[in-house]
Formats: sequence, C-alpha cells, structure tokens
Amino acid sequence: MHHAFKTNLETEHPQTFTNDELVHHLVQSEWDDRRYRMVQRGLKNANFRYRASIEQIDYADGRGMDKNQVQRLSTCEFIKKGEDLFITGSTGTGKSFLASALGQQACLPGYKVLYTNTAKLMSHLKMAKADGAHLRELSKIEKQDALILDDFGVQPFDAASRALLLDIIEDRHGKRTTIITAQIPVKKWHEVIGEKTIADAIMDRIVHQSIRIELYGESLRKRQQIKKEEMESFL
Repeated sequence: MHHAFKTNLETEHPQTFTNDELVHHLVQSEWDDRRYRMVQRGLKNANFRYRASIEQIDYADGRGMDKNQVQRLSTCEFIKKGEDLFITGSTGTGKSFLASALGQQACLPGYKVLYTNTAKLMSHLKMAKADGAHLRELSKIEKQDALILDDFGVQPFDAASRALLLDIIEDRHGKRTTIITAQIPVKKWHEVIGEKTIADAIMDRIVHQSIRIELYGESLRKRQQIKKEEMESFL
C-alpha cells in the first residue's frame, strides 16, 4: 500500500482520488501484490521440471492432444474434485510439459502443487524412513492439492517403494489429485509395480475413475533439433 501511494505521488501527473477511491486503490494494490507473491511462492515450492503454460501446448495433428479436453482441465475443476490424471506416451511426446503446464495453471488460483520424479521421490522417502522422518514427509505430500509423479515406472519398484507408493495413494485417494506421467501404458502398470497384492490395492484406487490422455507421434525434442539444424544450415 505504501509503495502504491508513493508511486502515485512520484509520477509526473499523479491521479486525483476521492477518499474512497484512494482507499480502494491502496487495498487493491495490496491484494494484487499479496496474490502475486503467493503464486510465485507456489511455483517455486512446486519445483516444476519445465516453465510451461497452457498457451504453449502444441496441438499438432497426430499427437492425440485434444484442445477441448486440455481447456477443461485448465479450469482445475478436476483438482477441486480430487480426480486423478494419467498422461502416457512414448519418450519426448510432451507428457512432462503438459503436466507442468497444468500444474502451473493450478498454482494461479492458489492450489498447492508438488512436481517430482517418481524414482527420486521414492529414494528420498526411503532415506527419510531410515532417519525416522518419512511420516512427516508423507504428511507434506498428502497436503498437496496436486501431486505430479513424473516418469512413473521408469525404474522398477522394490518392496520399500511399493509400500511407500501405496501409502501415498491411500492418503490421497478420493481427496487430492495425483497426476502421473508414464511411458508405459496403464494396462502394464500392474506388472511394473509388482507384488500382486499391493499392485491390486494401488491400481484399484487410482484406475477406475481417472482421466486419461495418451500422446502419440515422434519426439518433440527430436523435431525441435531438426528445425534448429535446418535453420542453422539456412543461415
């Protein structure tokens, strides 16, 4: 409020306010500043892999990207309802970018988001368990409105990882959104998780009412590299 008041005084042609208008201007400036800082703090805490936005998404033919579906997801209604989202496809098809864009969109209205590589998260939680701190870490994860598990199933799950994954899913089921990106089709996740009893328990909780997006086409990174080489050769 002080900054807004001072800025107005120091401008070459300061605005003339009535008393009510001045109070409204100062309160609105304070509100905007606090909201901006809240969003920036949320983006920093989320630890996104990419700086991405909904506007940057490529809807080229053959990718399997439905613009209407993405626009509906960008309203964050699925996060409000605690619904899960699975994004699958070959490497380089834009799974992580899409998850990052949706996650950053969720930060704008103030949802708490955490973006993490699945294998790194499991490693971190196993170390925390050895220190007796894993329950505190699991509690922090449970409080996130949207948890993004990137590269799910790239590394096989051992017994400890399976148990931790079940704890995470159990804590969040029906209450908070989990977004999973994976190269492996959903129908093969059971095999990736391993140990039938735990795999059944996890899949039963996440599969039946999830939203799914499957991406196709060649690697976007490869396509971008080809375009870069073509431009360099042209120059």
